[in-house]
Amino acid sequence: MARTADVVEAIKTMILTGDLQASQRLPTEMELATTLGVSRGPLREGVSALTAMGVLETRQGDGTYVTSLEPGLLMSPLSFVVDLHSKGGARQFLAVRRVLECEAAGLAALHIDAATIAAAEAVLVDADRTLAEAPTDHERFFVADRGFHRVVAAASANPVLAALIESISGRTARARLLRGAIEEGAQQRTIDEHRAVLAAIAAHDPDRARLRMAVHLVGVEDFLQAAPAQDL
Repeated sequence: MARTADVVEAIKTMILTGDLQASQRLPTEMELATTLGVSRGPLREGVSALTAMGVLETRQGDGTYVTSLEPGLLMSPLSFVVDLHSKGGARQFLAVRRVLECEAAGLAALHIDAATIAAAEAVLVDADRTLAEAPTDHERFFVADRGFHRVVAAASANPVLAALIESISGRTARARLLRGAIEEGAQQRTIDEHRAVLAAIAAHDPDRARLRMAVHLVGVEDFLQAAPAQDL
């Protein structure tokens, strides 16, 4: 295990120092083992560990490459951590989500452009259409709900922040779906609150955008507080 850890650290160092670049092919297994001074066993285990982290990818018949190193890819293992703890800690994760998404809304107000505003509006129109149909397709409504938050997160112009939000928000889906299904008027309020958030962002008012997003997200937290017995 110690030698495997050495391989992981050595390859990470090569990336950090620029000896390996994003999307670059690694040297052959023999060459890399010689360079790192390890046998093939620990080398393969180290490469497997870095692949699981999203740092490397193995292409069948073409060798091993450094990935794009995009934040969303590198933070994907965080989703597993959230999965492990979300059953008994939905409220805690929702509280963290609120902190992140309020900041994303504030940043979006500073960076958003007309095309992104139009994209957010299109998502809201789809949510309106979904809610107008009977019976309501709760899964489709949730897709629109999540789509709106993705647009806002991307508009923050901070890919690390957007990746963190993506890792957490998907793992609080059960609580949000349940609220929409059993709390009367919750979905219409969601649309109204989304429009308020977007209006503040489109007005380039970061303080109001953060406030509107906080009001919106606190609603789900209040629902969980009022229904502690639910298996969320």
